[in-house]
Amino acid sequence: MVREIMKDPIFLAQKSQKARAEDLPVAQDLLETLIAHADGCVGMAANMIGVNKCIIAFNDEGSYTLMLNPVIKKFSGAYETEEGCLSLPGVRPCRRYKTIKVEYETLKLEKRIKTYTGYTAQIIQHEIDHTNGILI
Repeated sequence: MVREIMKDPIFLAQKSQKARAEDLPVAQDLLETLIAHADGCVGMAANMIGVNKCIIAFNDEGSYTLMLNPVIKKFSGAYETEEGCLSLPGVRPCRRYKTIKVEYETLKLEKRIKTYTGYTAQIIQHEIDHTNGILI
């Protein structure tokens, strides 16, 4: 189900709660909402659809990936950039890293670790910031 985009900065500034098996329908809604906004959005976190759970979805070089409880374990190659957000107006400066190693759970609740680089790494960092209540 495509959900409405949350724009309340007070809600968005809350740290997300750990996602569990019962939250899998939220992951599906998040993916459907991201796809519905694909013309202007490359990633979303569950709090962007009004659910305070640690789930992100993103465009991974042409296909979509869902992660539950993602955590950046390692990063390198800091750079400054500007980003916009579907939940907040305007564009803001932020610091990102060229390469990140992320530990997360799949939709089958299996732990994975994967390294991402470039634009995909930037998208993931933005969405993980959302799960931590960090607004750019």
